[in-house]
Amino acid sequence: MTRQYEIPKKTVEEAWKRVKANKGAGGVDGQTISDFEARLEGNLYKIWNRMTSGSYFPPAVRAVEIPKSSGGVRILGVPTVADRVAQTVTKMYLEPLVEPKFHNDSYGYRPERSQQQAIAQAKRRCWDYDWVLELDIRGYFDNIDWKLMMELVAGYTQEKWVLLYIERWLRADVQKVDGSLDKREKGSPQGSVISPLLSNIFLHHAFDSWMQERNPAVPFERYADDAIVHCRTLAQAEYMKRQITERLKQWRLEVNQEKTRIVYCKDSWRRGDHDKIQFTFLGYTFKPRRARNRTTGEIFSSFQPAIGEEAKSSIREEIRAWQLQKRTKQTLATIGLDINGKVRGWYNYYARHYPSAMYEISDYLDTRLVEWLIRKYKRLKASVQRGRALLDRIRNKQPTLLAHWAWRHKRLLSEGAV
Repeated sequence: MTRQYEIPKKTVEEAWKRVKANKGAGGVDGQTISDFEARLEGNLYKIWNRMTSGSYFPPAVRAVEIPKSSGGVRILGVPTVADRVAQTVTKMYLEPLVEPKFHNDSYGYRPERSQQQAIAQAKRRCWDYDWVLELDIRGYFDNIDWKLMMELVAGYTQEKWVLLYIERWLRADVQKVDGSLDKREKGSPQGSVISPLLSNIFLHHAFDSWMQERNPAVPFERYADDAIVHCRTLAQAEYMKRQITERLKQWRLEVNQEKTRIVYCKDSWRRGDHDKIQFTFLGYTFKPRRARNRTTGEIFSSFQPAIGEEAKSSIREEIRAWQLQKRTKQTLATIGLDINGKVRGWYNYYARHYPSAMYEISDYLDTRLVEWLIRKYKRLKASVQRGRALLDRIRNKQPTLLAHWAWRHKRLLSEGAV
């Protein structure tokens, strides 16, 4: 085939390494990472050959339903392994061009930025600003306008192959769960490699840069399409809600008025009141919480984030799905090998702020382990009390055997309670 575009083979090889490191399921062709790697040289050559000749056409994206903790499902689009490689090639070219332009308070899917940074910044600003506008964009990823999107990308690069393939990925069909193809007219399916970068470009222009230019004294944090805006007064929050609604309408996006709320950051020093005094951002619920002055011992109310109820419910549901009580042929050590990685991830994320809220998860997991013990050891005679006592003895002897035990033991050590 005739080479129309200059794309180094080494870029395709590097893209493959990134796709492999990220793992992930197969797409509509059923090909796994292992399947692709079995014929690696030929598969990479095919991608490079088609991309450089302009003849690369992405296959349909496989739709996967992911349950939401709030009910309903979120549709993720899973591209094929080969398509993820091709998208990564394009992302490697485009990202260095757009990344320096992005706003400091945009945290989603960016190098050296994280959810934890967004949460920490929001926590600090909730202490400085009395009001928060919790913003919800209705079906953001499903409603990105293709024409506007392509105009924005063209503002960063005129590289023809980049523009060609991004438009093809935007227009790619989605294979629904029942096998039928969804012919879309807008949107960028969540789950693809290129979609987070494109969504950041879109909201940077629709929201971030507009906020910086028109409302420089009104700070915000945004992670993908989740955003909160900090205001000094209720009147300012109401004004910002109207202004943002109108601004996003110009970009063919709709603010969900039912889920977009104004919240008062109430604490012991704020004497006002409001019917809404809590909001949830990235799995953390911010609300007034009991705190103690380390110097005087005085108890007061502080507006702080902690693991939210939806996140706790989702974790409990996953623990139930493990059916620990049925694993009577396993030892506690082997159970730990199965679950510690997942549990450690929960604590690493949700115990960063107001960690005592995670005791509820520890207690729930221990309750399931007590059920396991009384099934495994008949001498306990199905007694929850005896099972609890045995679990306590094991934990006291091996406090780091399980990840949630190790976390709690470390906290007790730091508090001088052990």
